[in-house]
Amino acid sequence: MRKIKIVTDSACDIPKELEERYGIRILPFAIIVGDQSYTERKDFTNGEFYQILATSPKLPSTAQYTAMQFLEAYEEIWQEGYTDLIYTSINSKGSSTYSNSLMAREEFFETHPEAKEGFSIHIVDSKSYTIGYGYPVVEAAKKAEKGASPAEIVAYLEDWFASCRIYFAPYTLEFVKRSGRVGCAAAFVGELMGLKPIITFEDGESKTVAKVRGDKAVIPALLKIAQERMIPHTPYCIIGGSVQEYIDTMDAEARKAFGYASSMTTTAGAAISINAGYRIIGIIIKEKLKK
Repeated sequence: MRKIKIVTDSACDIPKELEERYGIRILPFAIIVGDQSYTERKDFTNGEFYQILATSPKLPSTAQYTAMQFLEAYEEIWQEGYTDLIYTSINSKGSSTYSNSLMAREEFFETHPEAKEGFSIHIVDSKSYTIGYGYPVVEAAKKAEKGASPAEIVAYLEDWFASCRIYFAPYTLEFVKRSGRVGCAAAFVGELMGLKPIITFEDGESKTVAKVRGDKAVIPALLKIAQERMIPHTPYCIIGGSVQEYIDTMDAEARKAFGYASSMTTTAGAAISINAGYRIIGIIIKEKLKK
């Protein structure tokens, strides 16, 4: 019988209670603030990091999860008696973490050739961020708990990522400007005119799909895009930041728009808020594939 360990990294933004409930191994990114290094999900809560982000004179940064760290994790999980490790990574175009996981897999089997017969490492590039891959990882853990095979779980993940799409809006352009998600000139004009960009990712790259004027227009615009593009009756998730009112409003309005509740609602962790800011709201959907 297969014994499967579901693994991901800390930009997934999976709520702590779900991580613990389903035994998901979350590999934490290092967060660099000035000359100090912190560990995401361990050294601070999301709310505490928002305070750090708000007061830090220099934009904090993330450090990729290294091949050596992956190798150590693989060895631990193998020693624990698992037959399969399924790792879902942050978008490979936004981080070297995915390529490091592949490098470590090769090194692991070179170092432990005896593991080849009874241990498999499956690696999936989410091509996504936050609960765009956090949600399906939790679903993958549920499937593993119910006895699904590694092949069935990987197929589920790949199907989700084939049509998963994130749409989000920052209420301030400071962080998307500093991180390069929105160009400095565009951000300056946007701030001057009170415009808020609706941002998504295509082929791993950020893209502004719309601009709205004023805070009150953000959530209606996000929901309009989601309604037009979502595969009917499929799961959707909500991601927010420091302002609970935005999350509550999005949750309530999405229920009205779709007729059912979100499958997961959470706040952005450090790895995400560094690039998008802590005053954000977003929605993750399964989008109709373009013909």
